Amino acid sequence: MLSSVLRRTAVRLSSPSRRPFASANMGLPTAQTIDTSARLAALRQRMSQPEYSVDAVVVPSEDQHYSEYIAECDMRRAFISGFNGSAGCAIVTTNDAFLFTDGRYFLQAEQQLDENWTLMKQGLPDVPTWQDFLYKNLEKNCRIGVDPTLITASDADAIQKTLQPRNSQLVSLRKNVVDSIWTDRPPRPVNRVFPLDLKYSGESHITKIGKLREELAKRKLKAVVVNMLDEVAWLFNLRGSDIDYNPVFFAYAVITSDKALLFVDLKQVDAVVTAHLGDQIVVKPYDSFFSYLEGLGAELGLSKDAQVLVSDKTSLAIVDAIGADNITVARSLVADLKSIKNTTEIEGFRQCHIRDGAALVRYFAWLEEQLSAGAELTESQVADQLEQYRSELDLFKGLSFPTISSTGPNGAIIHYTPDPVSSAIVRKDQIYLCDSGGQYLDGTTDVTRTLHFGTPTTEEKRAYTRVLQGHIAIDTAVFPSGTSGYLLDAFARRPLWEDGLDYRHGTGHGVGHFLNVHEGPHGIGVRIVYNNTPLKAGMTVSNEPGFYADGKFGIRIESVVIVRPADTLNNFGDKGYLGFEHVTMCPIQKSLVDMALLTVSERKWLDAYHAEVLEKVAPLLQNDSRALAWLLRECTPL
Repeated sequence: MLSSVLRRTAVRLSSPSRRPFASANMGLPTAQTIDTSARLAALRQRMSQPEYSVDAVVVPSEDQHYSEYIAECDMRRAFISGFNGSAGCAIVTTNDAFLFTDGRYFLQAEQQLDENWTLMKQGLPDVPTWQDFLYKNLEKNCRIGVDPTLITASDADAIQKTLQPRNSQLVSLRKNVVDSIWTDRPPRPVNRVFPLDLKYSGESHITKIGKLREELAKRKLKAVVVNMLDEVAWLFNLRGSDIDYNPVFFAYAVITSDKALLFVDLKQVDAVVTAHLGDQIVVKPYDSFFSYLEGLGAELGLSKDAQVLVSDKTSLAIVDAIGADNITVARSLVADLKSIKNTTEIEGFRQCHIRDGAALVRYFAWLEEQLSAGAELTESQVADQLEQYRSELDLFKGLSFPTISSTGPNGAIIHYTPDPVSSAIVRKDQIYLCDSGGQYLDGTTDVTRTLHFGTPTTEEKRAYTRVLQGHIAIDTAVFPSGTSGYLLDAFARRPLWEDGLDYRHGTGHGVGHFLNVHEGPHGIGVRIVYNNTPLKAGMTVSNEPGFYADGKFGIRIESVVIVRPADTLNNFGDKGYLGFEHVTMCPIQKSLVDMALLTVSERKWLDAYHAEVLEKVAPLLQNDSRALAWLLRECTPL
């Protein structure tokens, strides 16, 4: 039952009447609502059976590797709720169903959830997290079912402690209850794995494993379990395509002082991969991972003084298999190593962003010409054209996430995905927001540009300029070593705050190198966890302030930047100082800028940025006169 306070802040919804690294929209159009009545009835019937016997079930977004983007076979929360955003958690009780998500997805969830669901807008006053909801809002003496492979051990421990005073408990289910009613659940992918050449990775997997073992020795730990897919891929210099948009494959790894074990479906490993790995890597079947962990204690002589390191994103099932007394939980060592790019990776980021910029310029020049000629093109059609331009680039392997191609009010849906069947016509008299990216062998791109192909309103220009000022503030920031992105976040918001504006998402996320477009552990944002990781030279991070006027328009300007040492006049405290190098090369539309708001230094920054874009991108457009003319015009000084 909901408390009286929660009833006022929750939203009960009424029912409204491609490729590798491709569709993470879970097969559903962005605005489509499906009737979940039959699915919920079947789920509740299973919940009551002796095999389960639970009063509530938690259905998270993540898979057993705690992935952000997941394979279709793991889209359980989307299946049961109809909401297909990448972040959220469903809780189903015997009488009610709740969907928890954050501000990026409020509008999308309102469109997709049917009348069976109550939308819980996390982050708003008096709306609890899904974890707190279990003890604050469910009845006492509840049995709450969870799949132990889909909940982190730390979450499970914290939740169990809060449930004890209410005589409620988490129940680890031997079989996933949603899977039991999902009759047409897709099979798990087993796509080919391939090595990433040293000329792109910059460091061998043997060297990486050696560094990891050095860290284990410093901490006097016996082994480390690697469960995140991008971490496994990075550690072994391997890539795959089991999850759309993310060049990863289903695998686990265990590294000890003298063994390196990779658990992967053997059908995915060919002679090329075996030769790449060499005789120092032991390859075992993916399905043998948990049985191996159960024997790890005896093999390594584990105890309270001889522990295995697991990350804070490790599942309860992994911890139970090793034994809670035999583990040390900490932030992933692999994540920390992976987050600092080597010189080869950094140069790859620079080069792939220049090529990517050429595709974007070709696209925006084409789109402007089409709209000026009166063409009627949908958001989905134009996104396909952008993908076509990217696909012609060297080293292109696919998109890095579904293109957010949004016109007018759809731009206010922060993670909007256009439906190929019913997406809106891109209009010349509306703001157009395009957030897109590519996967290349030498890097990953993520760029947002907001344009108006007609005459913007005064409101639109002022909001756009405030976003631009926040973007420039991050790009030009200089800060002492040890500073976190949590502390820098206000730099981007200050210009917006001056006008009483803000945005409901972080300002920046880490970016993988031909890996996941969202990478930790660092970032720029208001989440307190970002304060745990200082920004360090070699880290990549996005710079993407925005503003969203519900029902009207959305604005975001995003570039990828690399943290690098800053050349300062002084060095107070001998700390060393850091700044950013932008690598995204795509013009920022000047006709949307209210020049009266810009300072002299901001004008100089914009001119210098456009001069750099012109110098680096123009040589790639010599065979496209339309794109080159557009680039020259957009990069002229103010």
